[in-house]
Amino acid sequence: MEHQNQQNKSYALPIAMMFALFFMISFVTGLQAPLGNITKNQFGLSEFAAQLGYFANFAAYAFMGIPAGVMLQRIGYKKTALIAIIVGFIGVCITFFSGTIDSFVVYLIGAFVAGFSMCMLNAVVNPMLNTLGGGGKRGNQLLQFGGVINSVGATIVPVLVGYLIGAAANAGDDAVTVKITDANPALFLAMGIFALAFIVLASVQIPEPQQAVAVQSEAKKDSHSALSFRHFKLGALAIFLYVGIEVGIQSIAFNFMKEGLKINASIVGSVVGTYWFLMLIGRLVGGSLGSKFSSKGMLTFVSVLGIAFVLIAMVLPIEQTVNMLVFKKDISFGLAEVPISIMFLILCGLCTSVMWGGIFNLATEGLGKYTAAASGIFMAMVCGGGILPAIQGAVVDVVGYMQSYWVIVIALLYLLFYALVGSKNVNTDINVD
Repeated sequence: MEHQNQQNKSYALPIAMMFALFFMISFVTGLQAPLGNITKNQFGLSEFAAQLGYFANFAAYAFMGIPAGVMLQRIGYKKTALIAIIVGFIGVCITFFSGTIDSFVVYLIGAFVAGFSMCMLNAVVNPMLNTLGGGGKRGNQLLQFGGVINSVGATIVPVLVGYLIGAAANAGDDAVTVKITDANPALFLAMGIFALAFIVLASVQIPEPQQAVAVQSEAKKDSHSALSFRHFKLGALAIFLYVGIEVGIQSIAFNFMKEGLKINASIVGSVVGTYWFLMLIGRLVGGSLGSKFSSKGMLTFVSVLGIAFVLIAMVLPIEQTVNMLVFKKDISFGLAEVPISIMFLILCGLCTSVMWGGIFNLATEGLGKYTAAASGIFMAMVCGGGILPAIQGAVVDVVGYMQSYWVIVIALLYLLFYALVGSKNVNTDINVD
């Protein structure tokens, strides 16, 4: 027990650094929301074009996921993270430059480059936290707490950026004079965070559990890879569907409330903001219980609960309303009258909150030296956040908003299958040392 405590103590600083990187990921990703609003007014964009900054961030994952895994294997976790921070700094600088020359194309390039950085950082922090926790329940717990830090960032960044940018963050359609340069205070802060993170990380010792093994295996051709493990391949698909579920539930609900039900835009924003707030609450609870319940048990429970919430939402009459407690952008709570169906969809945030950590923990369990490459493949599968909602959107055009949630139900059923059956490692005969 004493040895274990010493080990945990020696890993305290690396764990804290991984948590800080989680916050950076949410901070830079969160910048795209106010910047999208600003570019819409500055360049007279459509709603679709205004969302291209987010799309560029997601697209970067598809391009950089597998290369990031290769980098982990060849140069290790620390050097990969340092390079990611440099790339992120460059991405923010390009965004700043786009404001000085008034170029939407350069802005998109900046968002895309920043997306490369976010992908690389995600490829580092997830397996690193799982490894520092020793896998199993403790690894799952650290991943859930990492998710808490990410959710804290996602929740407070819009407010923080709002204070830094001022009126520009909440620009309306008539605010045609608002420009990217008005966001410079937030961009300077992002640059400062990257610079500080680079200095601190460069001075911190990060364990490199797989690198020595990877170097040794370079000499001899390995007939196996992460994709040799059935539970990992099924887990990669689970991550693809999970990110699509997380994005699709609130994205389609947002469009339904705004376009289908014609609910006031400020109320819609608060309702959707509550979804992300519930993810924060769910991750806090998941992190607290992570050492007591297995990833399999947690994923099974939230998948069943999510299926129940979505099915209830689909069968309840849309005319039936309820006064729902919502989280507002000024960090206060209030009541909003919404269809009870919408409330059950928003409650799914409690379920999606702990899925990422649970799936990652289950899919990488027992991979040993193949974990780094597996993390890169996982990052590539994050593109599901852009693909599954598009599929659901196509279904909306055919059968309507609420019936489109059958796409979500089917995806959740797969996650339940993965938790109960697919996550079992049936390839234990493969040497992972």
